[in-house]
Amino acid sequence: MKTDIKLAKEEKSILKSAENGGFVSTQYKTKNIAQYSKIAKATSAKNKTISIRISEIDLMKLKAMAVQEGMPYQTLISSSIHRLTR
Repeated sequence: MKTDIKLAKEEKSILKSAENGGFVSTQYKTKNIAQYSKIAKATSAKNKTISIRISEIDLMKLKAMAVQEGMPYQTLISSSIHRLTR
């Protein structure tokens, strides 16, 4: 049984590149490992639920943007906030 998975544009690009042999192995330096470890720890941090009020029009626009990006609108909002607070 084949399951159809909806991929975002970036994911499709990565899959195509992988299928065409576009990825090569690289050596990870200690600095990179430390950086990715820090990112992983921050990602696994306990999430908190908040409640905000926004206009209905803004919410509709966010939902439309999320559809274009191929993700839930809550994820789009969360990732946008994360980018702003880095």
